[in-house]
Amino acid sequence: MKLALLGDPVDHSRSPAMHQAAMTELGIEGTYEARAVDRQGLEKAFEDLRSGALDGANVTMPHKMAAARLCDELAEESALTGVANTLIGGVRVVGALTDVHGIVAAGAAAGVDTDQPVLILGSGGAAAAALLAMRGRPVRVAARHPQHGGELLERLDAPGEIAPWGIPWLGAVVVNATPLGMNGESLPDGVVEAASGFIDLTYGASPTPAVELARSLDIPTADGLSVLAHQGAKSLELWTGLEAPIELMESVARGQ
Repeated sequence: MKLALLGDPVDHSRSPAMHQAAMTELGIEGTYEARAVDRQGLEKAFEDLRSGALDGANVTMPHKMAAARLCDELAEESALTGVANTLIGGVRVVGALTDVHGIVAAGAAAGVDTDQPVLILGSGGAAAAALLAMRGRPVRVAARHPQHGGELLERLDAPGEIAPWGIPWLGAVVVNATPLGMNGESLPDGVVEAASGFIDLTYGASPTPAVELARSLDIPTADGLSVLAHQGAKSLELWTGLEAPIELMESVARGQ
């Protein structure tokens, strides 16, 4: 089996080691390589997916929306968001969005309350996945450019409110769907402190300041590596039909 990660940059990603370990555990012969690609490289990867040179791929920034447009078929959540992070090869390439499962599963594993309202930070593809993951709950979207939050709600035809950037919502579950924290940046003061739960979709070489703060306050917290492992496990299940070894995948993602 030949799998790949498509994006730019990709050299920081934990996905190759994580998936390679899972494939070995499952007795699957194959490789998972990281490919730094521009738009032309992404189109070449689709040729490989259709020809059988690749069996599947994950897609990361900045190509998730472009990948969805290049697919021949889209699973429901990709069709709703216009975003694909998982590609299933064949004559017709199918795009899926396993980030939704990753958010739900990582939150559940961390004991994040499923009944509280949700404050989503961001308005891009990660925020779209978070919005679908939190369906059925009161939601506010806070983006640094408020019009983008409104466009997100409209595009997904999702109920919700636009909240000012940086304003806490007492008792809400906060989902950080921005890149803030990847390079050591902090979230606005008070946002994490007011939360009943915290899910961070980004990760860096060490825990983000927001994750460290939430944990110091004993707030149930799912970090970006947990989300990565759970969405990756779902991708592997789509490619192979086998149950993924999630504990092993998360351990490898953490460098353990």
